[in-house]
Amino acid sequence: MDRISHLPDELILDILSSLPNAKDVAATMILSKRWRFLWTMVPRLVYDASYLDIDYGRFSTFVNRSLLLHKAPLIDTLHFKIGNACSSGDIPALIRAADERCVHELIIEIDTPPSNIYITPVTLPRSLFTWCKMLVTLKLRNVVLTDDVTSLLFFPSLKNLSLISMKYPGGDEFFNTLISSCPILEDLVVKQILNDNLAIVTVRVPSLKRLVLNQEVKNVVKSIANGFVINTPALECMNIVDFSTGCNIVESDMPNIVKAKVDIFHPRTEQLLGSTTLAKYLHLCLPTSKNVSYPAGNIFNRLVHLRLCTCETEWINLLMRLLRNSPSLRVLEIEQVHYLRYYQPRPCWSEPSSIPECLTHNLETFKWEHYYGAEEEKEVAAFILRSSICLKKATIILHRSIVHDEKLEMNKELSLLPICSPICQLAFS
Repeated sequence: MDRISHLPDELILDILSSLPNAKDVAATMILSKRWRFLWTMVPRLVYDASYLDIDYGRFSTFVNRSLLLHKAPLIDTLHFKIGNACSSGDIPALIRAADERCVHELIIEIDTPPSNIYITPVTLPRSLFTWCKMLVTLKLRNVVLTDDVTSLLFFPSLKNLSLISMKYPGGDEFFNTLISSCPILEDLVVKQILNDNLAIVTVRVPSLKRLVLNQEVKNVVKSIANGFVINTPALECMNIVDFSTGCNIVESDMPNIVKAKVDIFHPRTEQLLGSTTLAKYLHLCLPTSKNVSYPAGNIFNRLVHLRLCTCETEWINLLMRLLRNSPSLRVLEIEQVHYLRYYQPRPCWSEPSSIPECLTHNLETFKWEHYYGAEEEKEVAAFILRSSICLKKATIILHRSIVHDEKLEMNKELSLLPICSPICQLAFS
């Protein structure tokens, strides 16, 4: 302890900021006279009710008292982790305790999502929106946003917004108002839950650089439309998972796009994929796509890393088309994320009339995960290995369901495939 006590205050505060709970931070006051008030200057505070293992009355009291004693002019991070026993009445007390603090990052997490019918959901109070002018980052999980604050919504400094497993009483209109109240927003994460009252997720933010949209559950009301609308001309990174089979509309070009992941069930993907032609990293999983996945004539000139899922019958056609249209590709990864539907025919291999330019000039790394050894998979693997002149490393990882003896036989078969590149290292797993 003496060694730590001799460290500069700034370094000690960094150490205290890494502790998992504000209770641990406050407990250091008993170590020595020097430590008595150091904890009041810590810029990162995490209040974890489950960690404290006390009732919520005592938890709120502890939060109030510790924040009243806190002297730091700026709190970088204020993080509340609240358990199932919390009620909506507990939240205003926590918000009031932080009201006089200049907080840059606010995180509120509830253990149980609001879709749980056995737990009364926690609704955020209006007061949250009255002192948020300095917030740079707001992360909310498993709470309900009150719908009577639209006139109060304005986050002039907010750059990062995360909304995970939320419920929006005002539906699309409230969500649109919330997003439009963040004029300099750069990072947006929206992960939906069942019956969250959102139909069409509309993101029209000129300043947005990173976008994550996740809708892994379908709306149980079939008459309600689903999907998303995107207008983000400054976007650099995009991650979209949408199993709703709803519409996907892109209203703007994305000239700055660098990285894109698209995992959607909708059969029409031309507009969405057409907006990613300038990406350097592309991850595609299109379980219901058909031959036309992106507009004819589109060339992915900047694409250097492609990851493609094999769960759609037409995946070979999509792969070969992407190889032809990605002359700079250096890394190719193939995987199977979703199960093939038993009623769909197996994809067929057809030897191309010419070898894609990326295989003869640039491809250096080839990796195949969840390889089953089906006939069409053997043909594709053989074609890539015998056509890639610059290949440095090829890795084929067999699916975990393959038994040991069969795995040995498949590895032996793969090792006999001809390899064009003299420097290629072939590995199996």
